Amino acid sequence: MGIAPQLTWEIGTAYDLFTSLDVIHNPARYGLRGSWAAGVRSRLPGEQREFLQNAADQHHIWMIPWLANQDGPKDSASVLHKLGEIPAEDRMREIVSCYMPDEVRTLLFRVADNGKWQPEDVKTLRVLLAQMYKEEMGRSKKIPEEELLDRLSVWAETAVYGQKMLNALTVYYDVFFKEEEARIQKPLEMRITEAKALANELSLPDLLNELSQGLRFEFEQIEEMEELIMIPSFWSTPLSMFTSFSRDKKRWLFLFGGRPNNVSLVPGEVVPELLYQMLKALADPTRLRILRYLSEEPLTPAELARRLRLRPPTVIHHLDALRLARLVHVTLSVNGRRYEARHEAIKNVSVMLNNFLAGEA
Repeated sequence: MGIAPQLTWEIGTAYDLFTSLDVIHNPARYGLRGSWAAGVRSRLPGEQREFLQNAADQHHIWMIPWLANQDGPKDSASVLHKLGEIPAEDRMREIVSCYMPDEVRTLLFRVADNGKWQPEDVKTLRVLLAQMYKEEMGRSKKIPEEELLDRLSVWAETAVYGQKMLNALTVYYDVFFKEEEARIQKPLEMRITEAKALANELSLPDLLNELSQGLRFEFEQIEEMEELIMIPSFWSTPLSMFTSFSRDKKRWLFLFGGRPNNVSLVPGEVVPELLYQMLKALADPTRLRILRYLSEEPLTPAELARRLRLRPPTVIHHLDALRLARLVHVTLSVNGRRYEARHEAIKNVSVMLNNFLAGEA
């Protein structure tokens, strides 16, 4: 990674306000029971529930770069107050300005100024977003027509959307997250203390790998990094977010798992979530074959698909389950993803199971 950047450590429960929204609207991605997530969503009034559902694929996680750029307290109430101080018609502009590419921003801001979009804007936005995903994720992403139309419609009515967004976030905080915020504060503080200790012992690549429980990064863009904001997140564990959040690409953030291995996301759950995910992942013969191949050498999903004689989407599904159980290392680069077995985690399965059966979990 070249010269090591300055590490800045930050705790803010508002980060989990936004990550929790992504989790309850995409529970399968995080290994969460869909029925419990649905129960949380059902506590919201119909109008706000519908808004947050429709926004789930676009705006919950991408509030985080904006939040990282803010000064002052980052508890949920303070952040919602700060959002409320931004005029409704300017709210979306400010949120996306720190990370959105110039060409995309110019297009969407023009739509906002005009209060409408033109048919040719759909094609232009598709090309620009495909290019953005390619640069940021190292791989192409097909953008559905409906998603493009939804985005353009949002920007054609930014004042209306901005007010609905604030209303929905405020209601969600009041009916659910305010109580949750008190539960996660102490684990986040403990996690950041542990992470700081690791930072004194490990190189930056090893630190990121350890805190993410299996991710390795190979991107040329991070060579220009000067500051890295380190942020634990209780709700997003074990998934991580590693991205720039400044126009010059010199400031980056790393959102890493802040939930202890023996604590479940669902309050009061007796069986440790990680143990359940590990055992579930290992209870599939295809995944066991994948781990055997990955114990021999790092492989891409395409290479695994050929060996297993399975379709790549099927292999990726199994790899996602193994990643959620922290049983594989994933190397992310502009050339795609490579996987290998995470042997220390595999050995930990029997330890966790024995501790649980002995009443020590």
